[in-house]
Amino acid sequence: MTIQTTRLRDPAVRAFVAAVNAHDREAFLALLAPDATMADDGDDRNLDQWIDQEIFSSNGHMEVDNESNGGRALIARYRNDTWGEMRTRWDFTVDEEGRIARFETGQA
Repeated sequence: MTIQTTRLRDPAVRAFVAAVNAHDREAFLALLAPDATMADDGDDRNLDQWIDQEIFSSNGHMEVDNESNGGRALIARYRNDTWGEMRTRWDFTVDEEGRIARFETGQA
């Protein structure tokens, strides 16, 4: 059963999912700490390049099925125009200011 975005527990993660689903690059970038990093399937990636390819130029969309770790770990069905839909995991590190310092994703 999908968890509604508005019911996700962590405010930064909730805003992350909302920005992805709204295709709102400006809101998405505002959520990130200045030195934010990310990894995909265990490999660190260039954040700007990855979000452009995997989210914004390919119509990325997340449907969250499960959350844990206080809302900072998700299992979601993620889809985009490049890869179709897949079951993914997302782990977030949120800094003291409530901004996402790192996220890691990959197939679940």
